[in-house]
Amino acid sequence: MFGIEFSEAGLVQFFSQYAYQPAYVYTFICCFMLAASFGLPIPEELTLISAGLVAYMAQNPAQFPPPYPGAEGVNVITLCIVSFLAVFLSDLVVYLIGKIFGGRIIKTKFFQKQVAGAGFDKINSWFQKYGGWACGIFRFTPGLRFPGHLSCGLLGIPLWKFCAVDGLAALLSVPTQVYFVASYGGKVLEHLKEFKLVVIGVLGVVLIVWLIRRVYLKNVRKTAV
Repeated sequence: MFGIEFSEAGLVQFFSQYAYQPAYVYTFICCFMLAASFGLPIPEELTLISAGLVAYMAQNPAQFPPPYPGAEGVNVITLCIVSFLAVFLSDLVVYLIGKIFGGRIIKTKFFQKQVAGAGFDKINSWFQKYGGWACGIFRFTPGLRFPGHLSCGLLGIPLWKFCAVDGLAALLSVPTQVYFVASYGGKVLEHLKEFKLVVIGVLGVVLIVWLIRRVYLKNVRKTAV
């Protein structure tokens, strides 16, 4: 899976090999979304775009032939449903961790590193300003998804309200992204060189931000001591 060659032909080969392995695609999405929800540097949007591209290839067997006659391809509707559930349930897991463990998690180094150092004051201000609607705002804020959803549980946002707001936000954003790329993936392939540069650029920015954040938090902890 990870032996991807960053060339036009390499990217096409990488994506097309999974167009007829739907079980792998659905599993990868669930794993990647869960990891992204816990703050790991895996861009959620990039995962959804890649999934949509795989679905586009499966819908065009004449251009991207299956490995054998009758091979089952990735289904767009199933992919949209799986992507939505993967995103929503991942958010819900993070929320439940905050709700169940409550004040105990605040005292842990994990909280200080992942939440308190990730703009907890800003998160609190958003709750004060927007109330329960902040649950949906975090869904559209990549850098604050994990600490935001964890704080929803910590600050006592009712389960039904979190599910309603975050679920609606995920329903509006996730399936539409996947379906759009699955329908118009040919445009992405036509400009695959630019797409490759975007992928590398996004990953590079994520890596730089992650490194800067680690150095910053390390210095903050040293200063506090």
